[in-house]
Amino acid sequence: MMRTLRALLFALVAGGMLCGNALAADKLIVASDPTWPPIEFLDAQKNVVGFDPDYITAVAKEAGLSVEVRNIAWDGIFAGVGAGTYDIVASGVSITPEREKAFDFTIPYYTVHQIVVTRKADSYADFASLKGKTIGGQIGNTGIRVAEKAKSGATIKEYDDVGLAMQDLLNNRIDAVICDSPVALYYANKKEGFNDKLRIAFHTPEGESFGFVVRKGRKDLVEKLNKGIEAVRAKGIEKELLAKWLGE
Repeated sequence: MMRTLRALLFALVAGGMLCGNALAADKLIVASDPTWPPIEFLDAQKNVVGFDPDYITAVAKEAGLSVEVRNIAWDGIFAGVGAGTYDIVASGVSITPEREKAFDFTIPYYTVHQIVVTRKADSYADFASLKGKTIGGQIGNTGIRVAEKAKSGATIKEYDDVGLAMQDLLNNRIDAVICDSPVALYYANKKEGFNDKLRIAFHTPEGESFGFVVRKGRKDLVEKLNKGIEAVRAKGIEKELLAKWLGE
């Protein structure tokens, strides 16, 4: 997910004001912004839950580490890991060249595509088939740019929240929604009240890869997490988590 990078500048500054090595502690602190279900969100008891918290916990266990996932707002999440306040960011962070200049990343653990969701009764195979229709999406999300670039002749309608777009799709106010694949899969496969009425129509071939973020220079931690990711895949744990949260 290409969420705003406005915190990146602060992180670069904070990177020079490190306050100790949290890896030496018994428990690593993981920062996650729980505003993007099913990747990360708050349950009824205000616990941070979702695909990322489960995945990083499983990775840590396989790597012989212990983690505590905390609710950290996106605006301060990069500055915090840069300053050593948190050890890891696990919050649907896309690996980009700009971010790699400031932080170290693990190997990718999930690849996001843009998916178009429609009502089950409708049949759209590509952007061309949506000519004259209305495609909804979240303001600032990659999906909006992809839909505009397709030049399909469809009307693009932007929403403050992708959930509002999904609700309008359900109520026949728009014809399709484009969004990141985890969100699309969640609504089409898992979310009650939506999963029996919506379907995945098609997805774009281009993707963005998620990685876990650590402070620049923490190659030791990156190596341990990479081994954990490889073990989670080899043992089938990743497949179980995908089924649990995304219905894949």
